[in-house]
This record gives sequence, structure tokens and C-alpha cells, in this order.
Amino acid sequence: MALSSLDEFVILVLKKDHCLQHEQDASSSSPSQVISISASEIASWDLSEIPAYASVKIRVHRTRLIEESSYFQGLLSGSFSESGLDHVSVDWNLETFLNLLMCLYGYAIDVTSTSFLPLFEAALYFGVERLLSICKSWISVLVSSNDPASPKLDLSDLIQMWSFGLEHAGDFLPDLCTAYLAKNFMLVKSDEYFGSVPYELLISCIKHPHLTVHSEMHLADALLFWLDAERRMSGFSESRQDNTINLMEQVRFSLLPLWFIAERSKSHGFSKFADQSMELVIKLIKIPSTYLVDSLTDGPPADLRLRLTKYTEILDLSGCRQLNEACVLLAVLPNSYFSSLRWRKSLKSFLKNPEDDERNREHLSYGTLPILSFESLKEIDMSKCQRLNYKFVIKCFSKSFPSLRKLRAAYLLNIKVFTVLELLQNFRQLTEVDLTVDIAPIIPVQASLFYSGRGHCSLSNITRLTLEGRSDICDMGLQSISRLCDSLCYLNIKGCALLSDACIAYVIQRCKYLCSLIVCYTSFSENSILALCASISMTNEHMDSNSLAPKLQMLHMSKCEGISETSLFNLISQTQKMKSLCLRDTKVSDSVLCEFPGSSLEALDISNTTISRMALVRVISRNPNLKSLKARGCKNLLQLQGDGRTDYSSPLFSAHEVFKSLSKGSGLEELEIGWGFSYFSLESLRPAVSFLRAISVGLGASLGEDALKLLSSACPLLESIVLYFQEISDSALASIPTSLKHLQELALSYCFGDISIQSFKFSMPSLRKLRLERVTRWMTSDDLFVLTQSCPNVTELSLVGCLHLNSDCQPIISGGWPGMIYLHLEECGSITDNGVTSLYGCIALEDLLLRHNGSGIQKSFLLDATLKEIFLLNFYRSFQCFGWYLWTCVMQRKAASMPQNGRRKKEVTS
Repeated sequence: MALSSLDEFVILVLKKDHCLQHEQDASSSSPSQVISISASEIASWDLSEIPAYASVKIRVHRTRLIEESSYFQGLLSGSFSESGLDHVSVDWNLETFLNLLMCLYGYAIDVTSTSFLPLFEAALYFGVERLLSICKSWISVLVSSNDPASPKLDLSDLIQMWSFGLEHAGDFLPDLCTAYLAKNFMLVKSDEYFGSVPYELLISCIKHPHLTVHSEMHLADALLFWLDAERRMSGFSESRQDNTINLMEQVRFSLLPLWFIAERSKSHGFSKFADQSMELVIKLIKIPSTYLVDSLTDGPPADLRLRLTKYTEILDLSGCRQLNEACVLLAVLPNSYFSSLRWRKSLKSFLKNPEDDERNREHLSYGTLPILSFESLKEIDMSKCQRLNYKFVIKCFSKSFPSLRKLRAAYLLNIKVFTVLELLQNFRQLTEVDLTVDIAPIIPVQASLFYSGRGHCSLSNITRLTLEGRSDICDMGLQSISRLCDSLCYLNIKGCALLSDACIAYVIQRCKYLCSLIVCYTSFSENSILALCASISMTNEHMDSNSLAPKLQMLHMSKCEGISETSLFNLISQTQKMKSLCLRDTKVSDSVLCEFPGSSLEALDISNTTISRMALVRVISRNPNLKSLKARGCKNLLQLQGDGRTDYSSPLFSAHEVFKSLSKGSGLEELEIGWGFSYFSLESLRPAVSFLRAISVGLGASLGEDALKLLSSACPLLESIVLYFQEISDSALASIPTSLKHLQELALSYCFGDISIQSFKFSMPSLRKLRLERVTRWMTSDDLFVLTQSCPNVTELSLVGCLHLNSDCQPIISGGWPGMIYLHLEECGSITDNGVTSLYGCIALEDLLLRHNGSGIQKSFLLDATLKEIFLLNFYRSFQCFGWYLWTCVMQRKAASMPQNGRRKKEVTS
């Protein structure tokens, strides 16, 4: 109907899409298919109800439409025929258009990852500058925000935004999408749509200055995943080959861990870069910091600079043994610094003498070098970075990363425990420190000297402290640390053999917030338990009537001896909040365990104890949410009849009590069991093991072939299977690789039965750890080669009793598994008859044991390995060959090379 006068309103008619309308008609009981609403009542619109109608008529102010929308300005005030009508049809998404009208009238609208693109497209089409500005502001803030609570873009939405922007929005939207992807790369790389990211978007992201990754390894891994996904979707083509080269050339190969390079050396997309990467890393290992600076004639190459941006929160340097002080400095200095002609000289003056006195080094670092500050960085992992001078690292990191909260510096023998005090003085916001080293093999050493530093140290904010394996820490050292850590909640001193029971009790008494305590293989005993129960004071301070025992949520005390049953009873009976309890290898009795009052236990370890089934039933029935149960070596769990036979009708194995309780919770994720466990046990446990990820079955159990087959079907998420003294067969083992696609560890130790290489001809690409001990006497070099093809990604291998192996196996191992980290070969025929030079190909090897494999190794082995930059470049966790002789030689060599500098030299004994 034509207008007869200048009316201030116009009726906009929107009809729902036909298909959508049909779907809603089938499920809707709405009495009407048409609704009329007015913009005058926009505040009362129900946006959840209006879109349900097939047709919507909206009464809108004509003037408002003309003023706010260039589309309606041309339509209603121009020469179009619609300008003279009072009803105008609009063909657009109803919900989006309603939000557009609300924006026209000044009402707030909700922009989300899903709604952004429809709103942005509507704003462009209808020419609504107000809405366009809102959309641009929303995504601009989202891209630049460093707030972890800010909303996130779904990757699928981001890809659509980027594609739309290329076609309709110029550079604005594609640039912002690229920046967002670069900033949030660690988040989106694990997204299910990551393999669908267009190449042009990905390459722009990788080249973006704000690309933020935890490490170069994470970037390389993500690119290899993307290349693999693209290969599956598009097949081989010349353009795809060019894409592979362009992407991988963006990786800074010098900053990759050696083990990662070796492991990926056969991967599609990385194989052609592996040799170059290995050469760069080994070259960097050999060059001292000052020589490295001398070699930089044209400024620092990008390949040597760690990726740090203002958005970086985590820096993972673990395993990068090639990193030195120069590499760290190059990353924290601004680009403008290198424009000076004297930058090389000033940098060398700082690096020239790492043993300069403290005042001079501080002057150089803070006065000469304009070190950048990265406020967002909260966590650093520098484990196994042996070449980094820890004094330099502390000074440099304290200026560059003032907000550091977590520091992991594990497996670094050059970092002494007194370093903790320096850390506490320099990082005021530090809350977690991990200085773990391996516990075994234990080499007798003298305690490291411990000093309290200069002056008075204020209290720190440390809440978690891990000193596992630190056999050099003495009572005075731990006591000094505890005086600064009143807020300590978690303490791990596992394997700290020099600590006395009195010292541990002192620390417990001081740290009144302690709720997690790991004291395995220490002198934790009577005094410590009295301190936990507030029955003794070791600090000469006023006794606190509130004991720590009721607050404990984690207590691990494996192999802690000398504790009376009465003391253990007093402790366990007060731990009602306990979530993780480890009593492995202790003298805990049924009467003690039965007094455990907790109901929130998630992990229980009673391995190698005298606990009976009745006591275990009692605890499990009170803790239905138990996720980890370890009870290997518990002979009393086996219920015997009068004639000595196993009674499988007992509650433990019929599930009438135990497994019924387990099934009520979320189910087991980890199980270690032995005596009395059988097929019937597993069958009754079936409802509770559907989420099981690790199982270890030991001596005293009798699974049989049927149980192994049931294991594969009942536990599809299994990642680890460890079997000791079990009957196995080819048919039973064949069900494991075909059903368990997530399996990462397979260990068969001292098992019996008739198996052959046929058991291992199935592909197991996820397998990382393989132990075959006394189960494959028949294995030959050809069989070993089959293993390398079936399990190409193994990094930890243990072979014991493979009597037919010979020296031809060495190149098979180094060639088939170049990324090998852990290798144990014992009683394997004549594998070392001709020396071990072929094992030099395992350049990432960290743990090597060779025992009774032939006539021995050449006398020059250590020297040859050193010259080839193989084993001695890497961190020794364990190196044994024919007893302790070779290990002693290695330790003596290390001790001889340690600088004196007024410190006491570590003593080595065989």
C-alpha cells in the first residue's frame, strides 16, 4: 500500500528460511506463525521467543533507519520504488537483524565468537557504522588483550572470519585474525580444526612478530601435524611440497632439543631438515658464549634468538643442552641494541668472565645492557640445560622476568641447593621451585656448603618446593630454606639421604601450612610424626595446639623405616582429608590402615606390605572415588582355603564389596596388583576400569590369555601395560596393538608362554617405552628390525636375555630408533663383541646400561664418545657397564673437570 502522507514509521517484514521454518514447525506448538513488534518497545523484546515465528513484522522509525543505515537511506529516501511503501521486505537472518536494530536504537548487543561474523557482515551490507565500530572494537580488544579471562575465538569461527575478510573487508579483518592466531598459537594448535587452517593464514601467523609458543619444539611439532593433515586431505603436489619447505624454514632449528631432532628425523616434512638441524645444534654445543658473539658479524641471526613476546607466559627450554648465556642474552635484548657498532664489544665484556665479582656483573647487566622486561612470563623450565651458568641465569631472569612464579631446573648437577636462597632473594613472586635430580644410582658425595647470603632475607612466597634426589643437601641447608618459606604447602624431599629425622621434624614444625609431604627414602621417622601430630616442638617456639596431620592431603613415605606401629597409628588416624597416601615398603599393619578415617582418597599405594584383603576392603568401601590403587607384592591379599588353594570367592575377587565400591565413583585410572588377581577379578572389576590408563600385574597374579584379551576390550584407553611373571601367547598379545591405539608403554618381564615375532608385527606408532626382559630368547637381528618397523617411535628400550643378538643389532637400533633416550641391554648375546661404535648414532641417549653382552667394549670408548660429541654431551642419568668401573671413570672425569674456585670438590668413590 502506497503512502498518502509523510509517515514516520515503516514496517519491515522478515521471513524465516524455509528449511529452518519446516524444522521448527515440526517441533513447535506456537499458536501463530506471524508476530508484529514495534521498535518503540525494543526494551521488552524477547530475543529467545521472537525468532521462533515464521514471519516477523517490525514497526520502525523511518528517520532512524535513514540516519543510521546507508542501505535504508538509499532505499527509503532515493528513487527506488520501496521509498513510497509502508511495508518493506528484508531478506536476512532474523536473529542477526534484530540485534542490528537494537544497535540502531542504542541498546547493548552481545558480540561473541559465533555472532561476530554475522553481525559484521550485516553491518557492512546495511552500512551501519555504529555496529561496524562495535564489531571492530570488540575484535581489536580481543586480539590485544593479555587477560586470561577474556573471551576466546573458536578456531572454526576464526577461519571463517579470515576468509570473509579476504573477500569483503580488506586487510583489517585478516590482519587481526592472523595476530590472534599468532598470540594464541599454543591454544589453537591442539584444536580439532587446526589441520584445516589455510596455508596462507598459517604462514602469515608463523611470520607474525607476536607468534607466541612455549618452545621451538612446540612450533615444529604443530607444523608437522598440520603438514600430515594436509597430506591426508590433498595428497602429493608440487605446491604442497613448496608449502612444506616454506613452513619448516620458519623453524629455528638451533633451538630444538637434540632428542626431538633425532626422533623426528624420519618424519614427513622434517627428514630433509634433520641433518642440518643436528649439525647446527652440535656446533652450538661446542662454541663458548664469547666465540659465539665473535661469529655474529652481521648482528644476531633470528635462528639463535628465543621467541619471547609480550604475551609469553611459559618458556620451555628443557632438553636444550646447546643453550648458553649468549643465547639467553640475545633473546632479552632489543633490536635497537644491535644497531650500535659497539654492541659486540659490550656483550663480550659481560660474557668474558662468568666468575666476575657480583658487583661488577650487576653493573654490567643493569648499566651496560638494556635488558627487556617480559611482565607476562610466569613459568620457566630449564631442565637439562647444563651449559647455562646459574648465577648468570638468576641475574638475567630476575630483570627480564619479574613476574616469574614457577621455575623448574631439574637434572642439573651444577645447580647446588644453596641456589634456592639466591632464587628467593631475586624472585619475590616465585611460588614453585623444582630442583629434582635422579635418585639412582646414588654416588656418595659430601654435602654442599650452605650459606645464608648477606644480611637478613625477607620471607618468600614459595608454596611448592621440590628437592627430590638432592643427596647433597644437609640439615643446615633445609632448615635455612624453611626459615624463608613460612607459606610452604608442598615439600618433596624424596631421596634426600643426608637429612635427619630431627631436621625433617623441624621443617614440619615451621611450615604450618604444609598439606603435601613427600619423604620417600629419607630418615622420616618418630620425631617427624610427632611434629605432624603436634606432640613435640623442634623449633624452641610455642607449641601450636593445631596439628598438621588433619590438614594433610598428600603423604608419601615409601621405605621410611624405624617407625613404631603406635606412631603410625596416631598419624594415620588423624588424616581425614588425605587424597594421596603412599605406604609402600613400610611396616604398616591392618590395625593401622583400618583406622584411616578419610573418605576422599584418590590414590593409595600399599605395595610390598602385609596389608590383608579385609583392611583393603574397609578402606576402599569408604573411598568410592579411588582412581589409583597400587597393591603389588601384598601376599596377604591372597585368600587361601584349607588345602592351600586360592579362594576366588573372597570379597576382593568377587567384587561383592571392593569393586562394587570402586564402581560407584569415577572409576580407576591406575592399577598395580599381584597376588590372587585373576581373570575373574578383572571380569568383576570391568565396570570400574573403562577409564583405566595404566595397569601393572605382578607376581602372584594369574591373568591368562582370556584376561589379556578382555583387558584390550574392557580398557580401551590404556596407555601403559606392565606384566611380570604372567602367561602370554601370540594370540593374546595380538589383541593389544589392534585394540589399544593409545598404548605408550609395554613391558613384559619374566613372563612365560609361547610367543614369537608374530606378536610384534602389528603397527604400534604410539608406543614410546618397550621392555622385553627374559621373554624373547629367540630374538635375532631380523626380529629386531621388525620391531623398529612396527614400533618406530620407541625412545626407551630394555632387552634382557635375548641370547641370539649380535653386533649387527647396533646399527639396527641406532638407525631404527635415532631418538633413543634410554637403552638397557643385558645378557643379549654378543652384541658388544666388536665394540659399541654403532651406538654413536643414538645422539640423544641419556641413560645407557650395557651388561654381559659379549667380550666388552674398547678401552677408548669414553674418549671416542667425547670426540664424537655423543654421550658426554648429554646428561648422564645412569651409565653402567660391567659393574661400577665405567661409571666411576665417568664421575671421576666430571669431578676432575669441575672448577675449584674456593669450593670443596665433590668426592667420588667406587
